[in-house]
Amino acid sequence: MTATREQVLRYRVHAQQLDRAPATADDADVLDLGVQDTGPDGALWALANRGVEARWDDLVILWTLRGAPHAYRRADVAQVAAAVAPMSSDDAAKRILDASKPLRAAGIDPAVALDTVGSTMRDIASSPIVKGALSTAVTERTTEPFHRWCRPCGATHLSEMVFRLGATTGGLELEPDTSPPVLRRIPRWRGPAGRVRPALRPIRGTLHLLGPSTRKEVTEFLDAASTDVTAAWPSDAVDVEVDGRATSLLEADLDALSDPPRDAVTRLLGPYDLFLQGRDRSLLVPDAARRKALWPVLGRPGAILHGHEIAGTWRPRTKGRRLALEVRLWDDVPDAAIDEQGERLAAFRGVTYAGRT
Repeated sequence: MTATREQVLRYRVHAQQLDRAPATADDADVLDLGVQDTGPDGALWALANRGVEARWDDLVILWTLRGAPHAYRRADVAQVAAAVAPMSSDDAAKRILDASKPLRAAGIDPAVALDTVGSTMRDIASSPIVKGALSTAVTERTTEPFHRWCRPCGATHLSEMVFRLGATTGGLELEPDTSPPVLRRIPRWRGPAGRVRPALRPIRGTLHLLGPSTRKEVTEFLDAASTDVTAAWPSDAVDVEVDGRATSLLEADLDALSDPPRDAVTRLLGPYDLFLQGRDRSLLVPDAARRKALWPVLGRPGAILHGHEIAGTWRPRTKGRRLALEVRLWDDVPDAAIDEQGERLAAFRGVTYAGRT
């Protein structure tokens, strides 16, 4: 099958449910892959953009893909823990970056190291505990190969990625809206599930929600070992040529790709919304100068989605109980459409919308 850039972007808008009416968290497909909870609006705003008025009571925040905090359905937590676990020792080594070198030099399997750290963290966290205190306690209970000198902290402690991924392995969740992060035990935790429903498997989720994609793009999005991604590649993934590029999509999604809806929705996407997280940025935003503006090294803005295109950027400007939007448009978007979304964001934050700057 062949597909155009327009078909791909329209498909993603629809697959990620950015074009739908209000629904429930049970019906939010992005929660299968996890909704990154980064930034002032985070996961709840990403879900609101998909018609879901979610409550933290129904969700759980875990450090998972790329070591970032992601929200999932609380009912899925055991299956999610199994689905996001490293697929092999090499995969664990890839995910914990340079922390794998001293561990392997000491004869410690990186995957076993995560289990060790996880069980130690859970043992310590008998009640909610701030990240720094937990890190200090775990460092005291582990040996030198687990540690590294941290220049910003001016101290020796666990590698950041070992700490983050170990927390999920050990059955710890993040308390919402805490800074610095507070961790607590997942209630009634019995370890990762023995079975995982297919939709929760990250490779399938990436192909469904960010496809069509190449294996390299999926690997980079998951921050996994390429050999393991290749070994776990779904048997029902089929080839799709996108403007001359060889990509893949789940067979069940081909019909949706061939004729996706054309609803002209407008959304104020947060900086880490899933729609912006694909590794084919030049497909999403072909112009290099616009890509630089949307994905700077520091301080990402939000993106204005209009139809299937990223039509500009936005930043919140707050003063007291008033929220204004600093808007930089690249393409025409009706003023009323932006203001409507600004009103929605202000209501979400519990403030008054003060227009655009």
